[in-house]
Amino acid sequence: MHGDPRKVVYPTDSYGQFCGHQGTSNANKAILFYFNILQCANPAVLINLQCPTTQLCVSKCPDRFATYIDMQYSYGWDKSHWEYYKQFCKPGFNNPDKPVAQVLRDEDCPSMIVPSRPFLQRCFPDFITRNGTLTVANKTSFKDGNGKTRSVADLRDAANGITSLLDAKEVGTKIFEDYASSWFWILIGLVISMLVSLLFILLLRFTAGVLFWLVIFGVIAAVGYGIWHCYWEYSSLKGKPDSDVTISDIGFQTDFRVYLQLRQTWLIFMISLAVTEGIIILMLIFLRNRVRIAIALLKEGSKAIGCIMSTLFYPIITFLLLALCIAYWAVTAVFLASSGDAVYKVMSTLPDCKYTNITCDPKTFGQSNVTKLCQGSQCTFAFYGGESWYHRYIFAFQLCNLFIFLWLVNFTIALGQCTLAGAFASYYWALRKPADIPPCPLASSFGRALRYHTGSIAFGALILSVVQFIRIILEYLDHKLKGAHNAFARFLLCCLKCCFWCLEHFIKFMNRNAYIMMAIYGKNFCVSARDAFFLLMRNVMRVAVLDKVTDFLLFLGKLLISGSIGVLAFFFFTRRIPVIQEEVPSLNYYWVPLLTVIFGSYMIAHGFFNVYAMCVDTLFLCFLSDLEKNDGSASRPYYMGSSLRSILNKKNHRRQEEKQRGGKRDRKGH
Repeated sequence: MHGDPRKVVYPTDSYGQFCGHQGTSNANKAILFYFNILQCANPAVLINLQCPTTQLCVSKCPDRFATYIDMQYSYGWDKSHWEYYKQFCKPGFNNPDKPVAQVLRDEDCPSMIVPSRPFLQRCFPDFITRNGTLTVANKTSFKDGNGKTRSVADLRDAANGITSLLDAKEVGTKIFEDYASSWFWILIGLVISMLVSLLFILLLRFTAGVLFWLVIFGVIAAVGYGIWHCYWEYSSLKGKPDSDVTISDIGFQTDFRVYLQLRQTWLIFMISLAVTEGIIILMLIFLRNRVRIAIALLKEGSKAIGCIMSTLFYPIITFLLLALCIAYWAVTAVFLASSGDAVYKVMSTLPDCKYTNITCDPKTFGQSNVTKLCQGSQCTFAFYGGESWYHRYIFAFQLCNLFIFLWLVNFTIALGQCTLAGAFASYYWALRKPADIPPCPLASSFGRALRYHTGSIAFGALILSVVQFIRIILEYLDHKLKGAHNAFARFLLCCLKCCFWCLEHFIKFMNRNAYIMMAIYGKNFCVSARDAFFLLMRNVMRVAVLDKVTDFLLFLGKLLISGSIGVLAFFFFTRRIPVIQEEVPSLNYYWVPLLTVIFGSYMIAHGFFNVYAMCVDTLFLCFLSDLEKNDGSASRPYYMGSSLRSILNKKNHRRQEEKQRGGKRDRKGH
């Protein structure tokens, strides 16, 4: 209702007019020019439009050093100096003969102009560093128009940080050029990573066990070698001088190589590795059956995705919905941020004017006493704001907007989880796979989630959003208290941040499993969360083993995919593949497309593996429910795959009973 995005898009001059806005007198003047940039303290003041100097809209920035005094002196014999200078004066001012003191007092024209270039639609000095010396147009000093010679360093102090921003802009231009010339090859790299991720998931039905046991035995072998090496070092140091000195005797040393000369150090290493080795071996011995179940579920998950391939592309829908959420939040935030009214304040060149920075009304300012008491003072635009009830609570409205954003994002993610869970549950509860899987399982699950579970999904997302919102507030308070010396307050805040971090992750875990139970049984959120919690607690060891095995294999997959694609991209963009060496585009920074390919490959693998992890979690809860509710009889057969039944020594007796019934019928017939 009150917002105006033009306030964000276009700079505003001292008269409250937008620069570069079509249909106005400033349509061809898109850049904001500061009369005296030396009065601006820092870039934040400049960007917030609160620099205490006159600001005008201009079509281009100055490209030379000049002062009003020099221009007036040259005006008598060369009119072109005034024609150039007046474009930086107030609109309508065309009196170069006016005394300099009055011009500067009334701020009709700037006292000086310096070579500048536009940045963020504002004119900033054109800083260039030559041989370690900061210059503007190859000069290290300039006249300020008030009879003084100033150093370029004064401009740097006034526009502190702008040099680095301008340098960053140049780097950004080069990066954009690299993207423009290499986008096709980046796209090819991302397509390859997508195909490799898909292939990796489909092959897990054959390679999950091999990969896991290879890595486990590799870790056991590596730790065993570490134990042997520590024993060898411990034995070789025997009899050497000072090798029997204890660590406590020498105390803390900055050179850690000193500790490697002590037998006690290697003894500690050897004992630690031996304990680690023993724990790994004991866990494998006692948890071997659960590890086999976890691997079998991973293989079953690969089969499920092979039967419902459309699930791999559901993250695209989630991405589009999240883009809508972000767009809604950003647009609302911009309208809220730009909903203030134009605030005008008195600006005077006189240092002793008591009305400076007092709020004023430009319509009535000419009739006030301020112009008489402070000659040359003006009522100029300062910023957008207001003193009404609405404007005082803009920050609260922004917080509400942030909370709605968190809620929408969590709802979108939860909708995806519930949809995928329903699709994979339809796979598990099909007795004959894939013949009994219903048609279009993903679309059907999406429709069920929207029709029957919208309220439950929104409620779960609300709980998570409240915790995340509290965490954001705690981070904000921590940022504000960084300079505080109250140690107890900092400690309390740190404890609260830690507790809410743990709470957020626990709620995410519970919500995920609650959505799975909702998709299976169609119950509401609270009942589903309770059932999921107690079901997991009754099988806590299986949960822990499956979670770690799944996380480990998926992390290994992400590492392998992004690493292999990254190595291939490195050899390509550095022209180390002779066959296609001529096809490599010319680049300013080869690491730009390289990092893009690596990061993009990791995110693509992450998206695919998130679907796979949801599949495994769904099948796991279905498996636990299957074990508790069914007994393998004809009326209650097990729905799990044959590999899982063989691990657990479970059988379905339907065929045997059918044979017995068939035999009885045969005997009756005889």
